[in-house]
Amino acid sequence: MNETAIELNDLQGNVLCGYGHPHARYTFLNFSSAAAARRLIAALAPRVRNAVPWGDDRPSSTLNVALTYEGLRALELPEDLLTTFPKDFRDGMAANAALLGDRGESAVENWDPDLAPRSLHALVTVYGADPQAHGAEVEQLADDLARVAPGVTVAHTVEAGLLADQREHFGFRDGFSQPSIRDDVAGPTVGEGTPLRFGRWGDVAPGEFVLGYEDEDGSPPRAPGAPFDRNGSFMVVRKLRQHVDRFTAFLRDRAGPDRARQDWLAAKLLGRWQDGTPLERWPDRPGGGDVDASDLNAFRFRGDRAGLRCPVGAHIRRANPRDALGWQGRLTKRHRIVRRGMPYGPPPQDPAVDDGEERGLMFVCFQASIARQFEVVQGRWLNDGDAFGLGDDRDFLVGLGSPGGKMTVPGDPPLVLRPQPDFVTTRGGDYFFVPSLTALGWL
Repeated sequence: MNETAIELNDLQGNVLCGYGHPHARYTFLNFSSAAAARRLIAALAPRVRNAVPWGDDRPSSTLNVALTYEGLRALELPEDLLTTFPKDFRDGMAANAALLGDRGESAVENWDPDLAPRSLHALVTVYGADPQAHGAEVEQLADDLARVAPGVTVAHTVEAGLLADQREHFGFRDGFSQPSIRDDVAGPTVGEGTPLRFGRWGDVAPGEFVLGYEDEDGSPPRAPGAPFDRNGSFMVVRKLRQHVDRFTAFLRDRAGPDRARQDWLAAKLLGRWQDGTPLERWPDRPGGGDVDASDLNAFRFRGDRAGLRCPVGAHIRRANPRDALGWQGRLTKRHRIVRRGMPYGPPPQDPAVDDGEERGLMFVCFQASIARQFEVVQGRWLNDGDAFGLGDDRDFLVGLGSPGGKMTVPGDPPLVLRPQPDFVTTRGGDYFFVPSLTALGWL
């Protein structure tokens, strides 16, 4: 079939139809003048990439625009329109720091000063297929800022890019597990939807990610007033620093000098081997390069209640419990997100040494409701173990570290890992809204 339920020509790209370009720059902007900001949007809007699949006409670069609530206010939108945006978006990410685990090293006062709460107004994301095309689009953006928008300033930039073999800085393959969308054209093509009976899977309704369409409850999600009520999406952006030296030291300390044992322990923390094969399917060793792509995601947890294959506290089991919470996955289907992260910073020459370079992940996800989707995953599942019968145990890989933090790897005898280090710390970010092309034109 070649039909789509979503108006892809009005939806910005990368929400459902990922780009796959290896080079990216995230440019965070501040508006000191509403008029200048509107001029900039007018200059950028014709170049904003929509979500229509490329086919053979693959662009060498792409550009997309997102706005914070403070950015919409700086654009001087009417107050009665601003109040139609949901409270989670209006409050911003820093307001829920305690829920999200942004404490200690990740506390808001320790964020990059350029990413201070409520200071960001817009994010322009540029992707490129190669350094030349990427650089040309970045230069064009700089020219637009200087030529038509002298009242708009660059607050912060992050250069990012795919690492070899689609790895992130801890060495795991990433980016291939996404919710499958109920649309014949749009959406991730590698992933699974909601687990159903008899081994079947149900695709996720597009309204879980794009406003104006039916969601998993059978009706369109709550949306702001027109023209922001259709073909838009809410975007979470978090700059996450990965402390590779701490991760490496922990594996060597707890697993000893044997590399195979270190890889085994790392897999228990994540729930996948470093080549991406899941412990639920390959509990004893990696599946190898001949594993079919569908096998990377078509698995469930209900048959492993004790976590003997994949620990109950493993990262992928907490981030997407599938059917582990019972009711054949119905308790998880309203909490899916589309992830579009990209590593930043150079890979370390020696992973055991802190070389002073900052590296990590520009975490990006899209959803129709930040509170129901991202904040449940990050706050209720990754930073609280209650849903899984784990008490106050946090996700050991990405959760907030603490002297009392622990993770249990089931076995005979079980392996109890403690204390919990901070392997990942937050450097800043915010909640954004990705308007439709129609709404960008209106702005």
